[in-house]
Amino acid sequence: MNFEQSSLFDGEIKKSAPLADRMRPRNLDEFVGQDHLLGKGRILRKLIESDQLTSMILWGPPGVGKTTLAMLIANKTGARFVNFSAVLSGINEVKDIMKEARERRRYGQRTLLFIDEIHRFNKSQQDAFLPYVERGDIILIGATTENPSFELNSALLSRAKVFVLNPLSPDDLMILLKRALCDEERGLGNLKIQVEDELLYKIANFANGDARVALNTLEIAALSAVPDEKGIIRITEEVLKEAFQRKTLLYDKKGEEHYNLISAFHKSLRNSDSDAALYWLARMLEAGEDPLYVARRMIRFASEDVGLADPKALEQAVAAYQAAHFIGMPECSVNLAQAAVYLALAPKSNSLYTGYNRAKKDALETLAQGVPLHLRNAPTKLMEELGYGRGYKYAHDYEDKIADMDCLPENLKGKEYYIPTEQGMEKSFKNRKRFLEELKKRQKNLG
Repeated sequence: MNFEQSSLFDGEIKKSAPLADRMRPRNLDEFVGQDHLLGKGRILRKLIESDQLTSMILWGPPGVGKTTLAMLIANKTGARFVNFSAVLSGINEVKDIMKEARERRRYGQRTLLFIDEIHRFNKSQQDAFLPYVERGDIILIGATTENPSFELNSALLSRAKVFVLNPLSPDDLMILLKRALCDEERGLGNLKIQVEDELLYKIANFANGDARVALNTLEIAALSAVPDEKGIIRITEEVLKEAFQRKTLLYDKKGEEHYNLISAFHKSLRNSDSDAALYWLARMLEAGEDPLYVARRMIRFASEDVGLADPKALEQAVAAYQAAHFIGMPECSVNLAQAAVYLALAPKSNSLYTGYNRAKKDALETLAQGVPLHLRNAPTKLMEELGYGRGYKYAHDYEDKIADMDCLPENLKGKEYYIPTEQGMEKSFKNRKRFLEELKKRQKNLG
């Protein structure tokens, strides 16, 4: 069988284990974050410390402490603790555990079953342990990254308390990172590491609320930095960039010239040179380039370099792709030529491209806050009780079809990503955007 009782509370974690595993909190006082559940006097802390646990679901994103909580419960409870992974084991093994739990209950011993990634079991599989939860044969603790309203049986959900774990804040992660740098027994304290708080904070932001990512990124940075003659490991901006880097593979289908030609074509379009664009288009097509590849590049160009300065540019590019798909070479060359000349002569704006990149930067480098509660739907009772949808303003209820309501996360309020130019039709979009902003301000002033 794949389940075991000892894996969560084996003695010493191996030195070869990742830093995040080595630095797991050993008690509730070492646990960072989730103060709404584990702060002094809070409900989950009291249940753990008094060993009066009931069936529960721990719901939260990766790296926020779900499995760690299970470890702490395992060390605290007087019940037999069984660790079970929905990924590694099947429902038949669950049934075996249930039968053993029922036998032990006859002799007065409780069984506490921890199921990691419980959402991996489908609804019918979850039915297998529902009767045992109802009878009290087991205390179930399920951990999930998915919304339990959608992934768990309503009958099971009604018999378990849902605890929502939040992403860790950058300040929470800074505590963990500094603790790892000082801990000589489990962390990196035996190494002579020098790193500025500013760089540690970049790791904390990069981790997006995930302690595992933060700690393992710190370890990668420490191991990749070359010690100086005194053995000092300096984590610099350059070292961090390497630690953050995502490896990407480029499949070079036709060699360097393939990319040179498409680059020349793209830059000729951008510079509004219709003659050069036609020349480079002909060079590619006559060399046997896939016409659909060229058409896809023009579809991208239509939004990246023309955008709302001429919204019809995208229509022209998509139509050229469809024409190339319908009739193929050599007949489709003139369809592609039509789109190329249109794109070259169209007014240019890269506001959509730069706007998306600004938004992308915030998405990658700042804490990924959850969707504000007032923007969430509440199709289930649990979600309604958690405040989903509370405070939402329906735009159609307002005279100008716009409500004074913030739609960005709290830490990004007031950010402006799309900044229109006055090129072509984009000037009208600019005016419209400013008009709507003034309406919002007026509503805010009124009430």
